[in-house]
Amino acid sequence: MDLGDCYRLLGLRSGASFADIKASYRRLAQQYHPDINPDDNKAKDKFIALTEAYKLLLTVVLPEETGTHSSRIATSGHDDAKATHWEKTPVTTVTSQQPGKPKPPNLSEIEERLKWKTYDQLQRFLQERRFPQAIALAEALADRMSTDAEVRQWLAIAYQIWGRALISENQLLKARIYLKKALKTDPHNKSLWYEIQRDFQRLEQIF
Repeated sequence: MDLGDCYRLLGLRSGASFADIKASYRRLAQQYHPDINPDDNKAKDKFIALTEAYKLLLTVVLPEETGTHSSRIATSGHDDAKATHWEKTPVTTVTSQQPGKPKPPNLSEIEERLKWKTYDQLQRFLQERRFPQAIALAEALADRMSTDAEVRQWLAIAYQIWGRALISENQLLKARIYLKKALKTDPHNKSLWYEIQRDFQRLEQIF
């Protein structure tokens, strides 16, 4: 669920204010609450989805009293790997424990959503053989999540796929560069190492 889905679930337009989000959630939560709709699984699922959307929006939309605007994730093209700056001011959320107590944004959850959205875009670029775009996207994500082993693996595979494509295009020196980059990026990936060795053998045969 991205931010656009969250707004739509609550019946709001993107960029709605904190007050509008809060009011819409209260109205819809009352309508679909399991206590009001016993034995209605659809209403229960709707209530769960509304609550998830509401909590996610509260991590990026600040109360109007702070005088700041909401942050948004850019979700098209290379911007998948360049999320906008998140406000660091704590967000006041409505809880049953201590109302009014500031709660910091759940950045880890947002980062995880961004990571997998970027992965889907990376897959599309590779399938469409848009290799420069795929490399740029993977490098941006790896720069943002430099300690994530999965992200490093994705970048290494993108380098290797482009290197192999360059061999087919007879751009041999450039192919060697990207194959070496793949090995350097994910040096402990044995299956990738095996594939790259096969690519280097092809290069030697051509030379």
